[in-house]
Amino acid sequence: MSSSPFLESVRAELRTRRYSLRTEKVYLMWIKGFILFNDKQHPAEMGRLEIERFLSHLAINRQVSAATQNQALCAIIFLYKYIIKKDINGLNYSFTKREKSVPTVLTHQEAKAIISHMTGIHRLIASLLYGCGLRINEALSLRVKDLNLENHTVYIFRGKGRKDRYSLLPKSLTPSLRKQIDTVKIMHERDLAQGYGLTSLPPSLIRKYANAVKDFSWQYLFPSTTKCKHPYDGYICRHHLHESAFRKQLRKAVLAANITKRVKAHTFRHSFATQLLQNGSDIRTVQELLGHSDLRTTEIYTHVLGTRFNHTISPIDL
Repeated sequence: MSSSPFLESVRAELRTRRYSLRTEKVYLMWIKGFILFNDKQHPAEMGRLEIERFLSHLAINRQVSAATQNQALCAIIFLYKYIIKKDINGLNYSFTKREKSVPTVLTHQEAKAIISHMTGIHRLIASLLYGCGLRINEALSLRVKDLNLENHTVYIFRGKGRKDRYSLLPKSLTPSLRKQIDTVKIMHERDLAQGYGLTSLPPSLIRKYANAVKDFSWQYLFPSTTKCKHPYDGYICRHHLHESAFRKQLRKAVLAANITKRVKAHTFRHSFATQLLQNGSDIRTVQELLGHSDLRTTEIYTHVLGTRFNHTISPIDL
């Protein structure tokens, strides 16, 4: 099904419109699920009723979250707007409002305890998440050239919302980062000797920086242990590590540190923000380091700290 001419036409449209590879995979998964749910009918022969039945099935039978339901609806809207070129009017579904929740954060001692129970490159990745406020995909996508060990800054290329930004690079991580760069260099030189050595670059960058594909500075800081076929251009390259391995070690470290909070990779980013605010950093600076477009997104961390209630006294304390 994934290689059907119809789904390949959807893939081609997604790539023409420069959707990310992750979005491409997710949209194709939902479109395929929609077709299979409706007994493999062609989407051109279906409409509002079939879409509503599928979304009801996700909500009632599969009990998916609001975010997942919105994702499925986005994929179907894309399908009908750009592929079928058909308006779906009177749809008895709209985007579900996501529940607002205060993020889980770790104290400095908790974050350090979890990191201390991690080993190898996973420990370094966790340190970057907490020390720089990175998202997991931003940390894994770092290239050697993105680190400035002299000025202690890290460059994040095309973060969420396709925005570039700089963040802090902890001085204490310099020895570990130098060691990791040396490891990457040895791996890269071995690849070159075997006739490989190409890194994974987006198609637009390959055209712009053709010579950069073999350049050491463009290699990923956390390269995959195996080579793979480039999803767009078909050449054999070395991509970055997949986040699943990191998630497994993080889960073990949380248990070993006896932390009862629900900790994910993103929890380190939340903890980075609250620690900065707690230590007196200006909220605008924190906004810039996190790459938030809207200050209101950053202000959620003041709710975590409870700074809104600084001058309010509980009646039992009076």
